Amino acid sequence: MSADVLVAGGTGFVGSRLVPALVESGNAVRVMTRRPVAYDGPALAVGGDVSAPETLGDALEGVAAAYYLVHSLGSDDFEERDAGAAKSFGAAAAEAGVQQIIYLGGLGDDGDALSKHLRSRRQVESLLGEAGVPVTVLRAGIVVGHGGLSWEITRQLVEHLPAMVAPRWVKTRTQPIAIADVVRYLVGVLDHPEAVGRTFEIGGPDVLAYVDMMKRVAAIEGRVLPILPVPLLTPGLSSRWLSLVTDVDVRAGRTLIDSMVNEVVVRDPAIREVVPFEPMSYDDAVRTALEERLEIW
Repeated sequence: MSADVLVAGGTGFVGSRLVPALVESGNAVRVMTRRPVAYDGPALAVGGDVSAPETLGDALEGVAAAYYLVHSLGSDDFEERDAGAAKSFGAAAAEAGVQQIIYLGGLGDDGDALSKHLRSRRQVESLLGEAGVPVTVLRAGIVVGHGGLSWEITRQLVEHLPAMVAPRWVKTRTQPIAIADVVRYLVGVLDHPEAVGRTFEIGGPDVLAYVDMMKRVAAIEGRVLPILPVPLLTPGLSSRWLSLVTDVDVRAGRTLIDSMVNEVVVRDPAIREVVPFEPMSYDDAVRTALEERLEIW
């Protein structure tokens, strides 16, 4: 691709891994950030803020494709913030002549009563393309990797509790995916003629209930996690003690826990034909995340 690729959210959990992979693949990459002078990664930093539409035109000028990895889960009004930002970004991208937007959304059946978080992700999907730029959507469940919010909740609950009371959501099924595999899919759909304008579901090979995910993390760490079923412990109640046993952002963590009543599994494996490879198993993804944390610490 001769023109630049822009990554909005390039300094976050997913973006900071995606940018080096895009550079390694031979792309000219721009990272959009509110503080370009503070960026020290492998790509060109450009100023821009999705909450300030007037800053987006310069950042998107000459860009052929743009990744949108932005969310506001740490804010009480995240739905309104994310909707406004997505609409502004999509309009600016259309004005700049961007040919493809790639967005990482969330799994979940549209027929379900989706949580506020998952409803917001669906809304962002449509708003990004409202001005006419084709959007490629990758929908994922829990992404396993050091620093990821959903993974950190899982790891810290396992490591900080000698035993755990089990709310109803621990029996909900999900299809976790390694962060390395998310990045492979994100890179793979860039400028791919069979991916432009399509929505895909991505996940690893294992479909697990949350309770089984936590037990397997405990086993990999060489311990047993007793879990006591308490059916009346709702996601809302269980999220209130999150701040007592983890160091994750309370508002963002509560939003994610509220989403754990929704089953998030891959129904359509079409992505495997467009970007073919064998995703990492859940156990291997957990080991990789734990090893990365040890290297950093």
